[in-house]
Amino acid sequence: MADEVKHLPKFQSFGTDAIHAGQDPENFPSWSVVVPINLSTTFKQSAPGVHKGHDYSRAGNPTRDPLEAQFAAICGGTHAITWGSGLAATNGVLQLLRPGEHVVAMNDLYGGTNRLFRRIGMPAGLLFDFVDATNPQNVENAIRPNTRLVWIETPTNPTLQICDIAAIAAGIRRKNPSVIFAVDNTFMSSYFQRPLELGADIEFASVTKYYNGHSDVIMGVTIVRNKELHDKLRFLQFAGGAVPSPFDCFLVNRGLKTLHIRMEAHQRNAFAVAYYLLANKSKVRAVSFPGLPSHPGHEIAKKQSTGFSGMITFRINGGLEQAKTFLSACKIFCLAESLGAVESLCEHPAIMTHASIVKEERERLGITDDMIRLSVGIEDMRDLLEDLHQALTKAIPGPGLTPREFLATYQPAETSVEAADYAEGNGHAVSTAPAAAAAVAPPQQQQQQ
Repeated sequence: MADEVKHLPKFQSFGTDAIHAGQDPENFPSWSVVVPINLSTTFKQSAPGVHKGHDYSRAGNPTRDPLEAQFAAICGGTHAITWGSGLAATNGVLQLLRPGEHVVAMNDLYGGTNRLFRRIGMPAGLLFDFVDATNPQNVENAIRPNTRLVWIETPTNPTLQICDIAAIAAGIRRKNPSVIFAVDNTFMSSYFQRPLELGADIEFASVTKYYNGHSDVIMGVTIVRNKELHDKLRFLQFAGGAVPSPFDCFLVNRGLKTLHIRMEAHQRNAFAVAYYLLANKSKVRAVSFPGLPSHPGHEIAKKQSTGFSGMITFRINGGLEQAKTFLSACKIFCLAESLGAVESLCEHPAIMTHASIVKEERERLGITDDMIRLSVGIEDMRDLLEDLHQALTKAIPGPGLTPREFLATYQPAETSVEAADYAEGNGHAVSTAPAAAAAVAPPQQQQQQ
């Protein structure tokens, strides 16, 4: 019998780094405890070409600099660049390539990334192969002599498949060490997962989501450990102009200071929501949450992350009409695109976030009309469960497990460690949850379960 896979231990001093990295008050003229918002677009020079670190805010800004130092620290990198949006950052990475060069990408991607690759990257002369990266061998096999970039996300959006970052990195190094390996870490944040420490060259994330966490900023970030790679990306940003505003940088700087607290709360609520949905078999056909032992990628997720975020995907019994009724009936879960904020959100991937993907490809990936994606926020747990209960009842009338009945036997985990223990059935009991449940996965994976 194989040894049990242990959960990756928590990253030390994360909260301290998030609050203090790059933010020494003595770095600021007035010694302010909070990073000042510097709205100036240009800066006085003492002589032509002689300045105090900044000349024009497209090249750098005194409010943006501390934020990038903050990101480098909490992500285990040495250099970070914040961009005007997540897709601006993705496009910046693509601009490292030249026509005729090749990209290997995960076949299950955020709809915006898929659209960027297919409708901008391909017409510009880039070559793409989209593969199932849950099997690292598929990635290695797809690498050609002209491959320049491998791009994956894990967990994937929206089916929450898990890719083994370290195994993919090892395969890339065997086949072609010059290939750049980028990991979209949007669904996890570096609080739970650090791709750079697992062999990635670039951690990418949509800062709009968990990193900022308050649905009031559009931003992206790339974090690296290689200065040459950083310098190339920095030039592309400077030349292309995809920079965030100083005020947005201030908001994200503030948001990062509570990331470690927020992520624990997201995870705590997500475990309760996942097990509650599993227990409602008459209304819910399948649930995908990497924290569940039934999830196909659960063991890999434990190996490469310290916990789980608030992202859950489930399939409602019925079809499109039941899904629409459920989504329209939600009151606390807001029907809206995006994810990772303090408020809970719900959406229909096939109609909303992944509508740009052709129907046949969506269905092949398992993005069907019965799929609903939840971004579980940090509201009171009972209120979230009550909202799900009333919405499910409107979508599928009939008896179902009530939150009161569920919570009578559910003991919530308070920390990442307790959540991991709970997922393994160590010390926590939920009599209403089945021991093994179907996970949301592409059809070929569901058949194997």
